[in-house]
Amino acid sequence: MTEPSPRERYLTVFGRRPVLAALTDDRLDVARIHLADNAAGPGVDDIIAAAHRQGVPVERVSPTRVKRLAGNGRQDQGVVADVTAPRMRGLAAWLADAPAQAQVLLLDQITTPANVGMILRTATAAGIDGIVVPFNQVADLGPLVIKASAGVAFDAPILRCRTSVEALTLLRQARFRVYGLAGESATSLYSASFADRAVFCLGNESSGLSDAVRDKVQVSVAIPMQSGVESLNVASAAAVLCFELQRRRLAGSPR
Repeated sequence: MTEPSPRERYLTVFGRRPVLAALTDDRLDVARIHLADNAAGPGVDDIIAAAHRQGVPVERVSPTRVKRLAGNGRQDQGVVADVTAPRMRGLAAWLADAPAQAQVLLLDQITTPANVGMILRTATAAGIDGIVVPFNQVADLGPLVIKASAGVAFDAPILRCRTSVEALTLLRQARFRVYGLAGESATSLYSASFADRAVFCLGNESSGLSDAVRDKVQVSVAIPMQSGVESLNVASAAAVLCFELQRRRLAGSPR
């Protein structure tokens, strides 16, 4: 079996205060610190000392490598931490032993970190089996997402793949039925029946689902709106969806 890449095992924390906070949080498992070889000044000695106490290796690297690992050239402050996310896996690996009944979210071009973070928190709280977060065209799983999730991102069932289209190809091969949230659909979320294996696609904050994903959706459902309200923020819509799915599970209702 192919060894999972670091991007499928770790969440990235960067900046001196966030990294020090991760090192001193007993709930988190920091695998490695990447420290720029020119990093000095406030906080650096504290990070090195905390890493030493925790037995976390510190790797001195070039400032360019730190920026590349952080994906943020302005706020890394010369340090990046790889923090273990125990439930994060590659989508293909997860599908190899996925349960016969599973409900998964797919984030399609959701670029606002706050929305991604809130969706991770909500979906985890509602017992969703997996949240597919593609590497491309979705907000990076960095400090802003982690903050918006109130730390839940570290333990969320995140599934990684390259693109939304690749994810749907893999999911359909594994006999997942593809649903999309679409305000124009005549089918209500509350009355729709869902397959035992179901993936629910959530689209961009302003433009909704991408054309490529919309073409692969098999059933569209809508959250009924009243008082002339046309739509919800994507994180709010995800919350409605996730807890409707939880309500059905708890009630023993047909999917």
